[in-house]
Amino acid sequence: MKRCPRCRRTKSFADFPRNRSQRDGLGNYCKPCHIEVVKENRKKNHGSHRNYLMSLRYKIDSRTADQLLSSQKGTCPICGGPDPAHVDHSHDSGEVRGILCFNCNGGLGRFKDDLELMGRAIEYLERHG
Repeated sequence: MKRCPRCRRTKSFADFPRNRSQRDGLGNYCKPCHIEVVKENRKKNHGSHRNYLMSLRYKIDSRTADQLLSSQKGTCPICGGPDPAHVDHSHDSGEVRGILCFNCNGGLGRFKDDLELMGRAIEYLERHG
């Protein structure tokens, strides 16, 4: 049994996450409290979960993403659809290229950013319209 300092309850070891850096091999807080502490820290350190993920994945913050979206006039630069929400980036360099809609971002990903492959797809569509 172990006491959680946040909820002040004594719980079984199974109610605590594993943490090999601790002497007892368990986290300081029980699992529900641990989740809340992580959420609070993300909000405190990054402002929001969205900022946390953009910082982690793309090294940008939501302000930069909003500036990109504004420079695109609030539309997907490929299809022109409104309110795109997916960060497009180069898988080689990691550089952010823009904000795309779900379908356009997925399409580029499926073509693996390969211009030759995309060119063949265009030729195919032109032939078989």
